[in-house]
This record gives sequence, C-alpha cells and structure tokens, in this order.
Amino acid sequence: MTATSDPPEGLAWLGRAPSPRPGWRLRVLAPFGRLVAFGVFGLHLRVEGMEHRPAGPYILACAIHRSWIDAFLLVGAFPLEPRIWYLGSGAATFRRRWREWFMRRLGGILPVYRGGVSIEPHLESARAVLDAGAVFAIFPEGGRAGEPEAVQRFRGGLGYLALRTGAAILPVALAGTGELYRGKRMSLRVLPPVRPLGLAALDAPPPPGSAEEREAARAITERIHTLLAPHVLELATRTADPPEVPRRWRWLTNLFR
Repeated sequence: MTATSDPPEGLAWLGRAPSPRPGWRLRVLAPFGRLVAFGVFGLHLRVEGMEHRPAGPYILACAIHRSWIDAFLLVGAFPLEPRIWYLGSGAATFRRRWREWFMRRLGGILPVYRGGVSIEPHLESARAVLDAGAVFAIFPEGGRAGEPEAVQRFRGGLGYLALRTGAAILPVALAGTGELYRGKRMSLRVLPPVRPLGLAALDAPPPPGSAEEREAARAITERIHTLLAPHVLELATRTADPPEVPRRWRWLTNLFR
C-alpha cells in the first residue's frame, strides 16, 4: 500500500462508485470539445476499427501516449456510453488546483501516484469500473516520453489487471499527437479484442502473487506491445507531414501542460 502521507488514489480520491453513464457535464462538453478541436483548431482524426469493440466491459490499452489530447480523442471517438474511465497520473493531471476540482466533478479519471508498492488500489479501481459496466482505459507506457513513431516499453500493470479481472483487452493504436498545430492529422485504429488467458497460453488464472502470475503478466504485456507496435508505426508514417507543410498554431502542443 502507499504511505499514509501520499495523496489518495483511485476510488479513494473519487469518493463514489464509477458509473458507465456520462454525466450532464460530459454530455455538454464532448460536442463542444469536438467543435473546438476539429472546427476551430482544424485538427483531423481518422478512426478505424470501431466494429471491433466488445459488447461487454473491457480494458482499453492505448499506445502511444504523447500528448494531453490523447485521452480526449478516445472520449470523442468512442461512444460516450459506456463511459471510459482512465487510470492516469495524478501528478501530471492535477498540476493546478482547479484541474483537480474540475476533474472530480467531471469524472472519468482515477489518479495514481508513483511510488506505490502494491497493485491493489489500481486493481480495486479496475474492478469497480468493469463491474459497473464501464470501460477501464490505460496507457501502458506509463508516460508521454518517447519517439512519435515508436512504442516505448510497457509497464507491467496491464498484464496483472487483465489476469485478475479476466476482462478482454482492446488494443488501440494512436499516432500523430506528439506535435499539434492547425490542420494536424491524427489516426486511431481499434484492433480486435484479445483475452488475457489466451495471450498467456493458460487455461486458468495463476495464483495471485505467484511466479506463474508474474510470468503470465509479463507475457500478456509483451504480446500487446508486439501487437500494437507495427500499427503505431504505420499510423505515424501516415500522419507525418513533410517539412514544407505550415505549422501554424504550434502552441496547441502545450495548451494544457
């Protein structure tokens, strides 16, 4: 568990059960955000593979993560219901007090802080989201650093969460968000869902905390990484503009940093 002096994480921070239904704030802000992003800012997003979405709750594993806009693009591309709940960095998201105030009322995020020694708070968050019939989203790289066309090493939490919840994993490739400017092209591709036990070549979940579980979690994480990497590269190539293309409004890259 995290130390008592650490900020509250996950459900402890949220203070209520996550809901699969979007609140009125999200219903109002989502279309307004689309109007600003695609109408005012002139951004372009190509979406593929939405037919692969599972019928029930699932874990959405998205790579790559290079910008503040990534989470908003997923919310805009996927249906508002069932709602997406993110496991996100509290330190990065709540750099200003007003952000935490706003996100607590908007919902959709379950913050984590580095330094914890247990996966249990994150597992509790994932189970609550999935049990509610919502979507639990994670950026497996664990941060925004990295090249715009390459997937960085995944952290191990994805494999553990999938094994212990038994939920399907929906791999999503995203590219083109590392640098934002007026007219920037971005691409999002949804791949077919996969089952954690199948990725780990298991018939049943291994005992929690065992060496077998550690190996299975590692195998699942590596398989998702291998699955997403070529799609990210293809999408990054598609969205890369040549040097002569004007890059007006480059301040969009750091809009919410």
